[in-house]
Amino acid sequence: MLPALSHVDTWIFDLDNTLYPARANLFALIDARMTAFVADLLKVDRIEAFRVQKEYFLGHGTTLAGLMAHHDVDPHAFLSYVHDIEMDVLEENAPLAAHLACLPGRKLVFTNGDKPYALKVLDRLGLGASFEAVHDIIAMDLAPKPSASAYAGLCAAYDIDPARALFVEDMARNLKPAKAIGMTTVWVDNGSEQHHDADRDYVDYRTDDLTHWLEHILEAR
Repeated sequence: MLPALSHVDTWIFDLDNTLYPARANLFALIDARMTAFVADLLKVDRIEAFRVQKEYFLGHGTTLAGLMAHHDVDPHAFLSYVHDIEMDVLEENAPLAAHLACLPGRKLVFTNGDKPYALKVLDRLGLGASFEAVHDIIAMDLAPKPSASAYAGLCAAYDIDPARALFVEDMARNLKPAKAIGMTTVWVDNGSEQHHDADRDYVDYRTDDLTHWLEHILEAR
């Protein structure tokens, strides 16, 4: 293990565009379903629905949070609708599974999606047995990353010492609250970030390929 990470005993991973490459473009299918949901709900065309969707995403952390705040949308109906997609663009990643198995300590998934969807993605990637648990948007009481309560709830649920935890995420802004409570942070900079900060001092490590990064830290002795 890379000496600088020898203190880590809890490894926390985002799901979408983190455990699989952004080039798979799976989230584009979800994005299209969200646009369709908003268009139907507000009775607007797809262009306006997409604008509203992104406004809510940037302003509330997720499109769902914005829809709940402004339109009292049923979260379960929304999640069921937007996650009803085919996953044939995802491929099994045996090297990633092997690297995860070599990490010392616990492994968790921390996602703004819901657990049924996350489990389907993990199974498709060959990572179904790689993680102890999935902490999803329902477990967060529907207050998504980057809400501070989401991180506090995760730590409380699994008795995590943030100073001994590492969090991997493709949305850099979701790393800021993790760093604030003492976690080591890893940004998977693969082009999926939709919010740009000039100052990213809260990012400890940066990579464009999680599998290769894990291989590097495991071989660095």
